[in-house]
Amino acid sequence: METNQPTKVTVQAVIQAPVEKVWRYWTEPDHITKWNQASEDWHAPRAENDLRVGGKFLTRMEAKDGSMGFDFGGVYDVVNRHEAIGYTMGDGRRVDITFVDQGNETKVIETFDAESSNPVEFQQAGWQAIMDNFKAYTEQN
Repeated sequence: METNQPTKVTVQAVIQAPVEKVWRYWTEPDHITKWNQASEDWHAPRAENDLRVGGKFLTRMEAKDGSMGFDFGGVYDVVNRHEAIGYTMGDGRRVDITFVDQGNETKVIETFDAESSNPVEFQQAGWQAIMDNFKAYTEQN
């Protein structure tokens, strides 16, 4: 029995937009910089995205007051247009995102391996906040 299996955490949202738009807003750097933050006092000033298996992505996340920041990135393992994205982060944790086409709305389900230095509930709340920002941005633009 393996004892070092990471805890899987899932966040999701139903976006009132067709899958083509949801996919574009999720993957294009010009859009990523508009929604990829967990709270109003953070922002994503820069994003790069080579959306293909083996391609890399990086989003710079910073506190607006300049007190801290970090690069969030990884390498794509799965890219199925309008259906699924999977990637491995720099620390080896996995993330899988599913896009469920429901006509004029799209369900986005994101499952990630939790890290061990923060409570799972804290991580889930942060990732859900980013998902909620994505939903709001996509529906309003």
